[in-house]
Amino acid sequence: MFKMPNVLVIPGDGIGPEVTEASMIILKKVMGVYNISMNIKVSEAGDEAARRYGDPLPPETRKLALKWADAILKGPVGESAGEVVVPLRRMIDAYANIRPSKTLRSQKCKPYIDLVIVRENLEDVYSGIEFTVGDSSFALKVVTRAETRRVARIAAKYARDRNGKVTVVHKANVLKKTDGLFRDESLSILKGEGISVDEMYVDAAAMELVRNPSRFDVILTMNQYGDILSDLAAEMSGSIGLSPSANIGDSKALFEPVHGAAWDIAGEGKANPTAMILAASMMLQWLGYQEASRAVFNAVEVAYERGYGTPDVGGRDSTIEFASRIANFI
Repeated sequence: MFKMPNVLVIPGDGIGPEVTEASMIILKKVMGVYNISMNIKVSEAGDEAARRYGDPLPPETRKLALKWADAILKGPVGESAGEVVVPLRRMIDAYANIRPSKTLRSQKCKPYIDLVIVRENLEDVYSGIEFTVGDSSFALKVVTRAETRRVARIAAKYARDRNGKVTVVHKANVLKKTDGLFRDESLSILKGEGISVDEMYVDAAAMELVRNPSRFDVILTMNQYGDILSDLAAEMSGSIGLSPSANIGDSKALFEPVHGAAWDIAGEGKANPTAMILAASMMLQWLGYQEASRAVFNAVEVAYERGYGTPDVGGRDSTIEFASRIANFI
């Protein structure tokens, strides 16, 4: 018997509640059209939660994320982002970060870009192991075979659903032990899965992303490199404000927009909800609702093609008006 998924919604800070409300308009519409049922609960995290409870990730939210939720849909948070996102990723063992970058049909960006960056999500220098000795500070770069193999298998899965090609990005010519391990294990897993694979140094990959992004289909890389390259790819595909992301594990996943809380326009109805809506689309796909996920993405494309949008993209719609327009095309 199919289990009704439990979805935890975290509105976040700044424009977070606005873009979350917009995404809920879309979710409610698509659930009705495609006869989808979900258990949805809303909980708090971020700067406002820290002020209210003394903790940016309150115990109730932690409990729901760990014990109840199958998927988490999270809006942007403010200065406490590192105290919210990183613990949530570790709590649900979300070891792979998925960042698609695709130029919408209505966007005039050149060159056209359509790729997915699969980023190892729990290790590297982002493990947060830092210390100071005398006048020197150190950060440990952690790379393990087990985590590398897990994320490489996720890259293989995405490649099979696309063009069957993965580029492993690293800097093993300098960091021979850490990046070397990541490269070797990744290549071994991908070749064993029957995936067409090549490799590239991270500096060369950044240059090639700008010069010839069509050269890439799926990029598999390490935590820090993926953080940088995915923002570059997002901006090239239109704007980081349009970009969603997923943090996935074997049994739970977290979906969120890439952009920040944008306190300067909070409450003004100007926020572009596209990234949050596309994050909801990614969530639907991960939950197994493939047709509904495609319908949301297509509705976003149609809305832009018809000339609708928020002020940041030259439109006249408010956040909620734009979401309602998108909903009409589902």
